[in-house]
Amino acid sequence: MSQLPLPHPTRMLGDSGIAISSIAWGMWRLAEGNRTVSEATHLVNTALDAGITLLDTADIYGFDGKSGFGDAEALLGQVLAGDPSLRGRMVLATKGGILPPLPYDQSTTYLAEAIDASLRRMQVDCIDLWQVHRPDILAHPQEVARALDDAVAAGKVRTLGVSNFTIHQVAALSSFLGHKLVSTQPEISPLRIACLENGELDQAMTMGLVPLAWSPLGGGRLADPRSASEKAVAATLDSVARDQGVSRTVAAYSWLMAHPAGIVPIIGSQTPARIVEGLAAGQVRWTKQEWYAVLVAARGEPLP
Repeated sequence: MSQLPLPHPTRMLGDSGIAISSIAWGMWRLAEGNRTVSEATHLVNTALDAGITLLDTADIYGFDGKSGFGDAEALLGQVLAGDPSLRGRMVLATKGGILPPLPYDQSTTYLAEAIDASLRRMQVDCIDLWQVHRPDILAHPQEVARALDDAVAAGKVRTLGVSNFTIHQVAALSSFLGHKLVSTQPEISPLRIACLENGELDQAMTMGLVPLAWSPLGGGRLADPRSASEKAVAATLDSVARDQGVSRTVAAYSWLMAHPAGIVPIIGSQTPARIVEGLAAGQVRWTKQEWYAVLVAARGEPLP
């Protein structure tokens, strides 16, 4: 039975010369639970020592609806200040453009301020990948492009990307940018397959964008499936997981990584063992039949 190729261990961010690992680690919950700088440093070292080089955060991470805006970036900044050698081992990605309670602001003025604020919080001179977190429908893409191009020209940002953009929003912004986008960050999981069928991944492959998958475990629902659909997907993943001696989590990551677009799952766990475990996904082999079985389970109906 035909097996799909194993994922390449690295991906390139456009023509920037920046290589990233095939799995990323996300810091959405880094600042939760009064985590200390020492504990955060251990997590960063865990990811880097395991071979994960892309570390993903955002200025909104840490915000609880009332306070905490920028807390995850600030904690990472303390980690980097305590051990400056860590900076050279990572590809640092962050996002901005969400500004509660507006909820979004991508005016040229605000984006410039948001990028500067992220640099200050993380105590770095340059961000390797800066992404617009969610689209501001009231911002003209030419205005957004101007702010992003200015940040690259000033040496504050090396590469650019978007998160949660539709294919048309990506195309509109790209048409005004002087510096090409290198990434797109949609929600992708075996429980959320929309971008596999709505053209997002086709556009990513056409434009050379690296798809960074947030919530690749369906917001934790794969670990505790409740609905009939979720249980069907979990059971199909379990079949491959059992055969190859991995967890359902690893099988889920590897299912995404088997797609030809080169999807990079973002591990959201703040538990060291779970972070390290994710690297096993790069060695899981899928047959086409097995891969499509998960897709059919996720669709809830046979393919046409």
